[in-house]
Amino acid sequence: MKNIRIAVLDDFQSVVRGLADWGRLPSHVSVAIFNDHVEGEALIDRAASFDVLVLTRERTKLPREVIAQLPNLKFIVTTGMRNLGIDYDACRARGIPVSGTEAGSSPTAELAWGLILSLARHIPEEDRSLREGKWQTRLGFALSGKVLGILGLGKLGAQVARVGQAFGMTTIAWSQNLTAERAAEHSVTRVDKAELFRQSDVLTIHVLESPRTRGLVGREDFALMKPSAIFVNTSRSSIVDQTAMIEALISGIIAGAGLDVFDKEPLPPDAAILAAPNTVLTPHLGYVSRESYQVYYPQALEDIEAWLNDAPIRVIG
Repeated sequence: MKNIRIAVLDDFQSVVRGLADWGRLPSHVSVAIFNDHVEGEALIDRAASFDVLVLTRERTKLPREVIAQLPNLKFIVTTGMRNLGIDYDACRARGIPVSGTEAGSSPTAELAWGLILSLARHIPEEDRSLREGKWQTRLGFALSGKVLGILGLGKLGAQVARVGQAFGMTTIAWSQNLTAERAAEHSVTRVDKAELFRQSDVLTIHVLESPRTRGLVGREDFALMKPSAIFVNTSRSSIVDQTAMIEALISGIIAGAGLDVFDKEPLPPDAAILAAPNTVLTPHLGYVSRESYQVYYPQALEDIEAWLNDAPIRVIG
């Protein structure tokens, strides 16, 4: 029986080994888990000898040119059921099935509120100042009575709206498909795009990345915002013109930004956003929770077992 080699990529927290019973795989199947992130030729060198790749969301991308240089690749598993980093056409051309997993809980909305509160009350700066022996160095603002603007009122946007309403915020929203009736179902007022940016004290992004949403937020949108407003993006960086956002921060057009997503991840040490003022930055933690991982990896193992039995499950793409 031919040996099967599986590679689990980008286990940044070194937790994958303990989250699924990998030992129940047959003896001819081996599993290697990698904790660091590599790209380009280093990725090809690493992955070339493996039959199966397990990806955590879009940490490692598999475009056509990479897939073409992985001669042994026979099966891909991605956590979640949507991965824009995989070239599905290239997989189909090679006869490589792709399976996914359920998404588990939705902690992204919770992280969005962590960023909002951190910016509104200057929590990271006050923590650092306190440790330096200083006391009360900045004046934050209360959320009650402020306007929460939500770009995208799907599942996550609706969760964010409910929390804002609990804080006593007025909630408004816009997206290309949002109707006034859909907004009203969540006690949210639909406004047009310009009013969303003009009225919001806090503006948070919750739309999916697609050709229609790439570059959706640009310089003209930031120019409409209040100089006291904060901007939060836990969705995808491609939705926002990054240069325009950094310019808005540097020039004081907006008061701050909380970001969990970036054009290049992991974020390189020379990234321009690191030099921008009044930011709270997190390393794409939106989906990173114990509860999510406890769904991802046991189901990834189930996907592999089904493939080994010639009956792939949760096939996508």
